[in-house]
Amino acid sequence: MDKLLDGVAVEWMALGELGNLLRGNGLQKKDFTDTGVPAIHYGQIYTYYGLSTKETKSFVSPDLARQLRKVNTGDVVITNTSENLADVGKALVYLGERQAVTGGHASILKPGDCLLGKYFAYFTQTDTFATEKRKLAKGTKVIDVSATDMAKIKIPIPCPDNPKKSLEIQAEIVRILDAFTAMTAELTAELSMRKQQYNHYRDRLLSFKEGEVEWKILGELAENLDSKRKPITSGLREEGNIPYYGASGIVDYVKDYIFDGDFLLVSEDGANLLARNTPIAFSISGKTWVNNHAHVLKFDTYAERRYVEYYLNSIDLTPYISGAAQPKLNKKNLESVRIPSPSPTEKERIVSVLDKFDALTHSITEGLPREIELRQKQYEYYRDLLLSFPKPEEAAS
Repeated sequence: MDKLLDGVAVEWMALGELGNLLRGNGLQKKDFTDTGVPAIHYGQIYTYYGLSTKETKSFVSPDLARQLRKVNTGDVVITNTSENLADVGKALVYLGERQAVTGGHASILKPGDCLLGKYFAYFTQTDTFATEKRKLAKGTKVIDVSATDMAKIKIPIPCPDNPKKSLEIQAEIVRILDAFTAMTAELTAELSMRKQQYNHYRDRLLSFKEGEVEWKILGELAENLDSKRKPITSGLREEGNIPYYGASGIVDYVKDYIFDGDFLLVSEDGANLLARNTPIAFSISGKTWVNNHAHVLKFDTYAERRYVEYYLNSIDLTPYISGAAQPKLNKKNLESVRIPSPSPTEKERIVSVLDKFDALTHSITEGLPREIELRQKQYEYYRDLLLSFPKPEEAAS
């Protein structure tokens, strides 16, 4: 930073002094069309986009576009409204060649001579910006920071008396942060490809023709321990370090345990049985407590347990699930699920292969998820370092 600044002063300036900030008007989701004038809806900024984009997800008719605020190349679109404070103040630099439009729950910042749009977009991710917008936020259920209030937030501007030099310094900070962002994006894309590869090999390894292997029902492969489960209402749980499991994983930590060992939990109820946003079968180990929303299965070997876990997560269980509004996989139906059962040696081989893929694509302690987590922390560290300038009152003290 010393080399980058080379002795120039850094001044904290209000956003309203650094550009023209205009509140949008009008645009609703129902106004979107398949083609037409590029349009940015405020909800898309914290759902679809990163910090910048050359293309929009949506369009509106030319007639409507004439009534909306215009977004030119280099302008920054900032969200003003959300039910979540963290989403207020999200910024998107528009780099498209065609003029775009936006609506009333977003503001358009047209940067002046001393501000680079993406430099400001990165600054909106800092704790300093979060603190300032929190002070200005109005509302409880729906939170809003108006364009007028947003304009009061001060951001650090190096060398404001020399716009060319200032933009050069901001551009270098952006270049460094872009490099970290690109690394994370590359790893995320790699992870997506690995997950597709994992699903492909999992499905191949677990697909058997009728007559190729023996098929058994799950009740023949596992001992069901549902009768030992004990639900505890949240108000009666004693705080501790023992995981308390429900249908989709850990829901709390308690003082005591009812299971000690290696088991397979299978969701008994809940929307996830149909949505499958998270695995419905997952292994647990050690001292644990399980409530009555997850079946508890015990197997003779590690390979048997993991094999069934992989298989259950790979197949459609809809035929075994009852209820639409409240989906349920009861004990009788679970135990009737047909499982292909190759030899113990083959199960061990299949599990060995899938364990390696699983660690690469899902583990938070190794593989790509761990690498992405480390890169994200590294990015956040350097982002905060590069955008943390002492305020005048701090420098004086």
